[in-house]
Amino acid sequence: MSGPFQAAVVTVSDRAHRGEREDVSGPALVAALRAYGGEVVHASVVPDEPEDIENELRTLADLGRIPLVVTTGGTGFGPRDVTPEATRRVLDREAPGIAEYARAATIEKTRFAILSRGVAGIRRHTLIVNLPGSPKAAVETWEALAPVLPHALDLIAGGGEEHPTS
Repeated sequence: MSGPFQAAVVTVSDRAHRGEREDVSGPALVAALRAYGGEVVHASVVPDEPEDIENELRTLADLGRIPLVVTTGGTGFGPRDVTPEATRRVLDREAPGIAEYARAATIEKTRFAILSRGVAGIRRHTLIVNLPGSPKAAVETWEALAPVLPHALDLIAGGGEEHPTS
């Protein structure tokens, strides 16, 4: 990713939130974002509760005004996997192409990519992207998306009138 950008990472996990399991995905994503020039200004762990997820996303977008928020976890088929539903409730506009590309790009690595229900979209001036919960899948998905996100962040910030050629 070219140029610095601010980002937040939110891990959605009941067990990590309760301290029963170490959060591995969040720190893996923090490292991956930093490797692409990101300044990670916030990292947190919230339980698989829609209200907690929604509140965290609203706070980061509205009060923190962080341009990029990535979540990890809660995107699967489990009964407590509610991250996409909570995310949709806070979005002003969905960005379905990002989520579709994330699944398509990672299907080469694992057929289980089709089981991710992650969504992406915009709240005010913040791009929110749901990534899978496994550290490997979260980082691989981030790496697939990273090259297109600078242009997306520029557009959301009101710039980026020039269309990239590739």
